[in-house]
Amino acid sequence: MIKFFRKIRQKLLSENKFSKYLIYAIGEIVLVVIGILIALSINNWNQERIQKLEEQTFVKNIHTEYLQNKTIIKRRIEEAELCEAALKQLMNIMGKDEDYLKKQNIDSLLFIAFDPPIFRPSENTISGLIQSGRLDLLQNKELVNLIYNWGRTMKALTDRTTRFTSISDNHISPYLSKKYSYKDIDTYGPLNWKEKSNLKVDKLQIFKEIEFENLTDNFLYWMVDNKNLFIELDQLIDKILKETQND
Repeated sequence: MIKFFRKIRQKLLSENKFSKYLIYAIGEIVLVVIGILIALSINNWNQERIQKLEEQTFVKNIHTEYLQNKTIIKRRIEEAELCEAALKQLMNIMGKDEDYLKKQNIDSLLFIAFDPPIFRPSENTISGLIQSGRLDLLQNKELVNLIYNWGRTMKALTDRTTRFTSISDNHISPYLSKKYSYKDIDTYGPLNWKEKSNLKVDKLQIFKEIEFENLTDNFLYWMVDNKNLFIELDQLIDKILKETQND
């Protein structure tokens, strides 16, 4: 094809037909430009097709991950509600007489109350998109907004979890280690002790102390706050699943 055009140019020049040669040269340039535009168009179309396929893969992976997160968060909300109920029960029996306290399963209440659930979701796809700077690959702007909201809410949850974990480690655990038997509490945990502690300790004394009431009340405050964030995240998951479901 190149030889063909070259022969035409040489013929026109040899015949001294400059005007025709000029028209031909312009036509040839136009053809080249059109060819380039077509090539660019095909390349752009191919790139858009590849990006579309990548976007579909990311959206599908997000949907799969958040289906898993939905299952996890439901369990965490249920566990948080049990924890909240146990803490409220402890608050309700503060200052009660010994006979009443002995009728309560305090060991079990303490195990549930001060073992709050922690939510660790799967975020591999979203983290990968954000870290690689490819979040703009998602054309669904509502989904992008939900992802940003998810990040902000998870940050708030992480801060609160750190707060009540610190309260547990630095205040409640040291207090109970001096006033109560961990072995008795762990009867209801993974250790599953068959016998309670042989050491003599007045475990009911903690319900007469304002320090324990304050510690419990403070922990309950942060636990309820945490549970509300679980519920907020659960609602965000529903919205993310809606935006990523196949039509």
